[in-house]
Amino acid sequence: MRTQKIAIILPAYNAAKTLKQTYDDIPKDWADDIILVDDASSDDTVKIARSLGIHIIEHEQNLGYGGNQKTCYRTALARGAYIIVMVHPDHQYDPASIPQLIEPILNGTADAVFGSRMIIRSHALRGGMPYWKFLGNIVLTKFENLVLRLRLTEYHSGFRAYSRKALSAIPYERNSNNFVFDTEIIVQLKLADMRIKEIPIETYYFPEASMIGPAASLRYAVSICWVMLRYLAGSYT
Repeated sequence: MRTQKIAIILPAYNAAKTLKQTYDDIPKDWADDIILVDDASSDDTVKIARSLGIHIIEHEQNLGYGGNQKTCYRTALARGAYIIVMVHPDHQYDPASIPQLIEPILNGTADAVFGSRMIIRSHALRGGMPYWKFLGNIVLTKFENLVLRLRLTEYHSGFRAYSRKALSAIPYERNSNNFVFDTEIIVQLKLADMRIKEIPIETYYFPEASMIGPAASLRYAVSICWVMLRYLAGSYT
């Protein structure tokens, strides 16, 4: 019988249209705590979360994707989580894969596990990933692997599981409040000698799913390059 507490965190911003579907698809046998952090949404995200009985933290002002995650992790750890699973409430990532995502942590072979759209690349395109985004993902991942000397198939997935040990060992509160937070936390895991594994997942792109456009993606790519330069310069030690 499993004794480790599993917390599902939902970093939310204007997720009213997809929140219930995401919640319904979470395997409840693998969710001892469900936490939603609302980043000052202007829709009914909080109202719907209350109706579902989710534990809610509300930001008075928008802190950004990274800022939202910081509150998520801080809250989950304070509530005694042993494993923290991030699920985007826009339903782009299928919560049904949560058991496969956390299995390597439960069996002691990983400290963090990422769901990757790029292990089976055809899955990403089949799910509707724009081709420019698909190519950008490949190029950035190759660059990041070269710098960090890792062999990940993707650095940019938002479907992730972390052990309490991993999050307690890294200074994630120092990271950016923006999207590059996800890359910074990988750098910190690498420096802390944490074991990272990946599992293949499928994702779905549709009008209600959140996705940054080409201009924001370019800024994101520049931010990643800056993170890699800081890593090479020893700024993360």
